[in-house]
This record gives sequence, C-alpha cells and structure tokens, in this order.
Amino acid sequence: MPGMVLFGRRWAIASDDLVFPGFLELFLRVLWWIGILTLYLMYRGKLNCAGGALLSSYLIVLLVLLAVIICTVLAIVCVSMKGTICNPGPRKSMSKLLYIRLTLFLPEMVWASLGASWIADGVQCDRAIVNGVIATVVVSWIIILSTVVTIIIVFDPLGGKMAPDSSAVPNHLDSQESSQLLTGLKTAATSVWETRMKFLCCCIGNDDHTRVAFSSTAELFSTYFSDTDLVPSDIAAGLTLLHQQQDSIRNTREPEEGISRSPGSSQEADLDAELENCHHYMQFAAAAYGWPLYIYRNPFTGLCRIGGDCCRSRTTEYDLVGGDQLNCHFGSILQTTGLQYGDFVHISFHDKVYELPFLVALDHRKEAVVVAVRGTMSLQDILTDLSAESETLDLECEVKDCLAHKGISQAARYVYRRLINDGILSQAFSLAPEYRLVIVGHSLGAGAAALLSIMLRKSHPEVRCYAFSPPRGLLSKSLYEYSKNFTVSIVLGKDVIPRLSVTTFEDLKKRILRVIAHCNKPKYKILLYGCWYELFGGDPDNFPTELDGGDQRDLTQPLLGEQSLLTHGSPAYSFSSDSPLESPSKYPPLYPPGRIIHLEEEGTSGRFSCYTAQYTAKWSHESEFNKILIGPKMLTDHMPDILMRALDSVVANRAACMSCPAPGGAHVDMV
Repeated sequence: MPGMVLFGRRWAIASDDLVFPGFLELFLRVLWWIGILTLYLMYRGKLNCAGGALLSSYLIVLLVLLAVIICTVLAIVCVSMKGTICNPGPRKSMSKLLYIRLTLFLPEMVWASLGASWIADGVQCDRAIVNGVIATVVVSWIIILSTVVTIIIVFDPLGGKMAPDSSAVPNHLDSQESSQLLTGLKTAATSVWETRMKFLCCCIGNDDHTRVAFSSTAELFSTYFSDTDLVPSDIAAGLTLLHQQQDSIRNTREPEEGISRSPGSSQEADLDAELENCHHYMQFAAAAYGWPLYIYRNPFTGLCRIGGDCCRSRTTEYDLVGGDQLNCHFGSILQTTGLQYGDFVHISFHDKVYELPFLVALDHRKEAVVVAVRGTMSLQDILTDLSAESETLDLECEVKDCLAHKGISQAARYVYRRLINDGILSQAFSLAPEYRLVIVGHSLGAGAAALLSIMLRKSHPEVRCYAFSPPRGLLSKSLYEYSKNFTVSIVLGKDVIPRLSVTTFEDLKKRILRVIAHCNKPKYKILLYGCWYELFGGDPDNFPTELDGGDQRDLTQPLLGEQSLLTHGSPAYSFSSDSPLESPSKYPPLYPPGRIIHLEEEGTSGRFSCYTAQYTAKWSHESEFNKILIGPKMLTDHMPDILMRALDSVVANRAACMSCPAPGGAHVDMV
C-alpha cells in the first residue's frame, strides 16, 4: 500500500504483493530453464536433421531469454520484500522493474509464436526433442495467458481517476470545484459497484425490488471501500494483525475479568427458562431452511429419510398447508420439528429480494402458534442483507425514533402482509385460540422475526420472539429498548453477524488502518506468520505490531493516498484519532434486538474444532457486541447447526448441574 501506479493509473495491487507470486514464477522458471538446458545438452548432437538448426537456435535463445526473465523476477521479489506496508520508499524502483518485466513478454510471445510455427512446418528430428520444444511453447503461452488474467483481476476501474497526481488535485476541498469533483468520483464508484453486483447476481431477475437493492448495495460498498488506498492483501494483513492484537489484549486482561459477581437466583432461573425455550424453538428456525440444512446436518442418513418426499408428486396435503415449492422441504421440516403434517398451517418457500420464506405451525408442546422465518440462503437474501440504510417504521406504539435496517424491515413487512392479508394467523388461532404467538428465526430470519414481532405487538400483546444470531445493525436505540420486553436474542461465541453493522464495520476499517500503519514488519512476514497462527496458534506477543519506540518517522508514505480526492473526503482519513468514526446520516448506529444470551466458549478446544467446544451461558449487554472480533470461528459460530449443538450442550450441562451445590456449580455470569 498504496496501490501501485503503472501506465498513469492506480492498480488494485501494492508493490509488496509480488513476493509470493514472484517466488512461484521464479520456481517454475528455474525448473523450466533447467529442463530446457538438460534437453539441449542431451540432444544437441542429434540436431543435424532437417530443421534442427532452427530448433537449436530456438532453445539457445530461449535459455538466454529465460535467464534474463529469472534475473528480473528475482529482482522484483527482492525489492518487494523491502519496507513495510506503509513504508513503500525502499520499493520505489518496483515500477521500473515491472516495466522491464512486462517488456520481456514481447520477445517471449514472439519466440513462442515462432516456435509454434517451426514445429507446425514439420521438423524432421528426434521425437523427444520435438515434444520438448512443444512443451516449452505450451508453457510459454500458459504463463502469458496467466499474466493476462492476473492483469484483468488487479485492474481497478477507478484507477485512472484515483492515481496520485498532485497537479490534478485541488488544494482546498472546500471549493465548489473540489466538491463537484468529489461528487463525480463517488458517483463513478457507485456505478462501478452497481455493475459488479448486477454481474454477480445476473440470474435473479430485474424487478423493482432488485433494482433498489442493487442501488442500495452499490452505494454502501462505494461509501466504505472506495475512500482508502487499501488493496485486498492489506486487509488480509490487517485482519491477521488485529486477531493477534486482540488475543494479546485478552490474555493480558483475563485474570482481572475472571472475577465477577454471582447471579441472583431469579436471574439464573430466568436464564434457564429462556435457554430451554431457545433450545426448543431453534428447531423451528432450522426447519425454515428446508432440506439443504437437514442434509448438511445428516449427510449419511438425511437423504434416505426424506428421499421419498422429494420424488412424491404434489398431493392435497401440500395445498392444505398453503405450501409452494415444497417437495423435499416438507419431509425435512417434519423430521426437524418432530411435528405431524396436520400441525402446519402454512409453509412458503417463495424467495425474492425483500421477500423471505417462512412457515406457520402449531406447537402443542409449548401451546404456541410458531412463525419461523428463514435466514440467508440465496443471492436474493444477500441483497436483502446488504440494503443496509435505515428507514423509518410506521408503528402503532409509543416509541420515538423508530428506525430499522431497510432490507430486513421490507422483508418483515412482506411476511406481515402475508400473515394478515392472507388470513394465515386468523386460521392458526381459529384452530388453537388459547395459544400464544411465538416468532423465531436465524440470522436474516432473526432480524425479520424481531421486526415482525414489533409489528404484531399491538394486535398480539403476548407475542414472544426468539432471535438466533441476529444482525447487530437492526434497530434504533429506542426500538432496541422496547424490544427487550418480548424478545430474546442468542449469540454464540465470536459470531460476526451479531457484531456486524455499518458502524462496527467502520470501526473495523479504522482499526485495520491503525494497526497496519503501526506495523514494523513487511507484509509477506505478516501473512506467513498469520497463516501459521490461524492454523496452529502461538503466542500473539511474539509478533510485535508497533513501531519500535512508537516512532513513526520511518513512514515515508501516508497511510492513505494523500493525493486521492476520495480519501480526503473520507470520514476515515484521520485514522490516528481515537474517537469513533461518524456514520453518514443514512447509516445511524443500530442495535441488536431484545435481551441477549451469550454462549461463551470455555477454554480452547482447538483452532477449528466445533464439536468438542464447551460453552457457558450468560445475559449480556449489547455493548459487548459493539466490536467485530477476529478469529477462526467468527464465521462458523454463525452456522445454525453449530448453534444447535452448542444449545444442546449448554442445556444438557445446566440440567445435569441442577442438583449440584452452588459453589461447585458451573459459573454463569449475569449482566
């Protein structure tokens, strides 16, 4: 970092990103050079055939050309290893070396073409040397094509607008001309991201909701990815350093935090009751995912159990529950919940942007009408997740500042309209009028369930919501406080989603900027040690991340591209400040729903072990989830099957300890 400037434009690659690709090319080129030299020495006495002189010349020139290329690549690797992420001064000769390396592709292409034409003319020589020359021609073209693909990957469509050029950048960003230029650059960035999103999601249609979601997602990405001079490898290095820094701080503070007050008996009893409810209703949240999750959880027996339903033709029982696109789904839902088909009032797997699948069932064990909303499982759902700006909810409750995540609130409105306008809830309560309403969901479905319960609170005052791994960026502060009366959220370990919002993502970006600015190690060492640390663990203090003595005078280049107008307009520009970043008005701070139960992992059970982990449960405040934690399990802890196993373990352990004496019981913190 900053991104290299070649041919008058910025590229999405830094001058210290060429260590590993360079070593790979160097390894292949050296092997190739040794193979060609061996081939020439073994068969040079047999080149007195027709066309042999051409082949001999071809091999000799190729050996010389490869030697020059090897020396150039070696120089690129050595230069790329110098300096640090934010100190590219020792690598200032990199652009010249790359120009030389790219120039060498021209004679290589010409020579490969000549070799192909000579072989095509029918050289009458030993077949082994002819095959060897064919192999060299093929390898040459493979490397050339690989280079072209790499250039396409690292091409930055905005590079021509963001290349450092002091003469092109206004000195004062407050001027009208600078403001217009900044607006134009942001518009261009949004357009680029929207094109990318449409390309990646080209198969999901182009209705009004989809177009709105594309626009919303593009604006989000352009706001938070186009205003810094970071390249992808910088982000990877920053995440690696943050994980080590985070573990080092935790190890330092662990003895102090180990002392905590004992929970009251009423609070602990409430925790036990809610954990049992969560354990029960998680089955419905998992069932809403249909057959894919069921097969994933039961890879050896799942298909045999529901295979008959997949092949069965649609019958009247499917119509009775209002199901669409059921087939395999219905069998997996019955297996997951343990209910009978007659216990279901409605099942829908209709899936579009802002429109989520859901099911409605009668839970006779808990005497509840259960509405379960499915979580993220398609490109449409991802677009719903990424429509992250806030919108005002029109609610009939005495709550001010009713703001919520736009995409999720739109999805909740869709389910609300289906439940009310289609008479689904009326049908359910006509079958069981004494039952209460319970709404559940996981991930995106948890967010929609929380908002749906708020919408139905007036007509169903007894409504309860259980949100499993809900997104953090969901509700305004006032709605978060209001939802505590009837919503319980559950978060597993370091799950990233309950910690992820626009505000916390800003904070993560700022922490990445700070940690790589203070790092005194080259990027390749950071990534190598980081891979080892993630796979096998280690002492995080063995890899210092601060400049010796706190001296930053060695930084010859600013953290962010000083000449980038987008960077100057970024709220993240003042990275050295300890104050939190200010979110744009479209993205105010949002909070997770309800009271939160946190399942924390006890000790360490291996870097990637999800099956032997043991967890303790405690009530937690939302402030404990206002920062994204980096770790190997930050994604796996969000998986519904992992959460189900953790709930099984926690509930079983607490039930087993009910008869244990208090001093020897499992330690459970309460907040």
